Amino acid sequence: MPAVSKGDGMRGLAVFISDIRNCKSKEAEIKRINKELANIRSKFKGDKALDGYSKKKYVCKLLFIFLLGHDIDFGHMEAVNLLSSNKYTEKQIGYLFISVLVNSNSELIRLINNAIKNDLASRNPTFMCLALHCIANVGSREMAEAFASEVPRVLVAGDTMDSVKQSAALCLLRLYKTSPDLVPMGEWTSRVVHLLNDQHMGVVTAAVSLITCLCKKNPDDFKTCVSLAVSRLSRIVSSASTDLQDYTYYFVPAPWLSVKLLRLLQCYPPPEDAAVKGRLVECLETILNKAQEPPKSKKVQHSNAKNAILFEAISLIIHYDSEPNLLVRACNQLGQFLQHRETNLRYLALESMCTLASSEFSHEAVKTHIETVINALKTERDVSVRQRAADLLYAMCDRTNAKQIVSEMLSYLETADYSIREEIVLKVAILAEKYAVDYSWYVDTILNLIRIAGDYVSEEVWYRVIQIVINRDDVQGYAAKTVFEALQAPACHENMVKVGGYILGEFGNLIAGDPRSSPLVQFNLLHSKFHLCSVATRALLLSAYIKFINLFPETKATIQDVLRSDSQIRNADVELQQRAVEYLKLSSIASTDVLATVLEEMPPFPERESSILAKLKKKKGPGAGSELDEGKKESGAELNGGVEPTASTAQGLARAPPFPWLSKLTPAPRLLHSPPHHPQLTCWGSGLPPPTSSTVPTSTGNLLVDVFSDSASAAPGLAPATEDNFLRFVCKNNGVLFENQLLQIGVKSEFRQNLGEWGCSGTQLNIQTKAVDPLVEGGAQVQQVLNIECLSDFTLTPLLNIKFRYGGALQNITLKLPITLNKFFQATEMLSQDFFQRWKQLSQPQQEAQKIFKANHPMDSEVTKAKLLGFGCALLDKVDPNPENYVGAGIIQTKSLQVGCLLRLEPNAQAQMYRLTLRTSREPVSRHLCGLLAEQF
Repeated sequence: MPAVSKGDGMRGLAVFISDIRNCKSKEAEIKRINKELANIRSKFKGDKALDGYSKKKYVCKLLFIFLLGHDIDFGHMEAVNLLSSNKYTEKQIGYLFISVLVNSNSELIRLINNAIKNDLASRNPTFMCLALHCIANVGSREMAEAFASEVPRVLVAGDTMDSVKQSAALCLLRLYKTSPDLVPMGEWTSRVVHLLNDQHMGVVTAAVSLITCLCKKNPDDFKTCVSLAVSRLSRIVSSASTDLQDYTYYFVPAPWLSVKLLRLLQCYPPPEDAAVKGRLVECLETILNKAQEPPKSKKVQHSNAKNAILFEAISLIIHYDSEPNLLVRACNQLGQFLQHRETNLRYLALESMCTLASSEFSHEAVKTHIETVINALKTERDVSVRQRAADLLYAMCDRTNAKQIVSEMLSYLETADYSIREEIVLKVAILAEKYAVDYSWYVDTILNLIRIAGDYVSEEVWYRVIQIVINRDDVQGYAAKTVFEALQAPACHENMVKVGGYILGEFGNLIAGDPRSSPLVQFNLLHSKFHLCSVATRALLLSAYIKFINLFPETKATIQDVLRSDSQIRNADVELQQRAVEYLKLSSIASTDVLATVLEEMPPFPERESSILAKLKKKKGPGAGSELDEGKKESGAELNGGVEPTASTAQGLARAPPFPWLSKLTPAPRLLHSPPHHPQLTCWGSGLPPPTSSTVPTSTGNLLVDVFSDSASAAPGLAPATEDNFLRFVCKNNGVLFENQLLQIGVKSEFRQNLGEWGCSGTQLNIQTKAVDPLVEGGAQVQQVLNIECLSDFTLTPLLNIKFRYGGALQNITLKLPITLNKFFQATEMLSQDFFQRWKQLSQPQQEAQKIFKANHPMDSEVTKAKLLGFGCALLDKVDPNPENYVGAGIIQTKSLQVGCLLRLEPNAQAQMYRLTLRTSREPVSRHLCGLLAEQF
């Protein structure tokens, strides 16, 4: 047994730990632990009262046993008793046990809270720190409710010692992170800001962490911290390493505090006060100057601390984006790191330069490092650094270097890591399209992309090249010739076959004059790939074949033989069989004129945002750098042959089966397009006869949609079946809103928190839309995007008024827009005890709405669950004692407030009745939601 040190105050604990370590098996360990637990239990239950030392020793043993993974179900009261001891070691062990083992729902929590309050009021700094540490370590909502108002008082009290202020600031930070709604903002906030002037650097460091977190949610309450932070930063930056001796780390004065201050300043715009701004600029220049100085130590800790401050200063410079001199200096400094021997520095330099590339002041400076970045892409050993190099090349690309960068990225793609190939493919496709002056170069680039990395070329990429070729007459012949040559390769990727089938089916006639690419040669080339392709590609090729019959009548017999073969009309796949049968019949019975009409060339696509960019943003995630934000747009940049669409000009694809008007709702600020032959375009199809062209009278201001008047008198009566259609959308987001012999209106929507894309402005809803074209062709489909922001809770439904002329007669249709309050639900998961606690809190009569009603539909449990989920709330399992009942929770998100909502649905299958109870903090919301949901059952 190892010797026990003479100064150890708990010899029994040391012996027990030694015995556990000396156990030869798990069984021996459990036996020894059970023996010790029995001994401790007998001591606690014995007649003889234990002194503080014995309690401390036994509680320590229980804590050690718990840390070994065994359950402890006694000893909690003894630990609580230790909190009332006046000895530091005993109180410390008590708090340690409480922090680790006591549940926030324990019956002892009131005793624990009383002990903590006594220690906070004791003015003994050691005891106060122990109490604050316990509050922070537990960090539960119950702790926040008990001490959220007490801790700020300790923090700003004039007689609080520095060590206690540090603990109080960090304790408050922990409570605010876990329960921000329980930490009251009051007069103490202004006094916390002045802690930045405290003489004790530890207090300042803790205070900066707290203020940085608080100001993100309440920036106006803490805006005075900017001048104080600049002042403190200036003193640190200008000081020598000997001035702050206790806080100097390897010759760098207070590096952690400097970094925290620079991060705090990034929460606010540049200071408006010229003196403060000048002092801050001076600080940043000093930091950049110090980075150029020779190192004062060869230790890695010195360079790490120095570089941490430098990179945070550069982040602040980028955040302000208002000092050209500093931005260029920062870029030059980062350029020196691009060839540093330390991999982490190269990574950080590339990452920061990606952001600098989006600034108009530093973009040209970033471009000077293009050769270094290209070299990093080719030679770096770390894949994450290579990925950042690819990001930087993408960010620094413009018209002057686009061909060089695309060429280098294509070259690297052949040997690129599999993990980043798809991302590079997307970037090459975006750059080739965005900066293509010669569209033959664009076609060559995309086909090369498919050849080199076909498996990583997503549908969005080849959809996009087809759309651009269709929209540009000058490139169609070249595209047909190029894709024909590409298909002659022995090993041809399936995406190349898709592009080839589509382009030759549309524009094969442009190269049919050459005997080497005659119609029959084109068909045989495509058909030689048919049996190697997937079902989706075969379906596309069958469509290309029927197009060939229209373009080249001489191929009709050959293609009909293919369509007539058993492998087609008896194909096991229903889609292929149906296409073969229908195309064969169409080619057999239709006249030449009918065939030419049905199979005419695809019309140009409307201009809209490239979905490739949207896919890249989605792949990069919400934390994507600003190089993806298109912040640096050139005035001459074109996309798809026209001016690149911005948030105010981007439109959705408006070409598909005969639906004259289609609303599409998405939560993003732009509407993403649907590609050619995409199921989204065909799923709306019906056999409706296309209407004739409709024009809008000038009296309507050339608006097809006469939007959303609050006054009911401004609109005519609602269209037939409007109410029924509207109610169907309460629990779903997609479907047909209105349909008659002239018009069908479909809706596809998505909502996130208080935002959606469905204007007019009101006090409860802010709905924005754009004017549609004054002329809608017969059989055309138009998409109208409505952007919605929920400002506060509402009960009235906005109306949509559509006016157009058909056959000379004015048509006027008024509908209820399916925008209801539950669309702004955010589902919330809750534990049983949390649910019932909140349910009791919402016990005021005006907070509850209840309805008992007869079931209008069969009482199916799966349908009921689907409707409740569609309504927007989270279904909570094992909360209600009756398993037949349904319990849900959610939060209505509006700009001005959040409204928590709890619901309970009790079905009675025998009586075919429901009882619906809904509780929220606002009476109108409870009544409105209860009425909406009751209509669904």
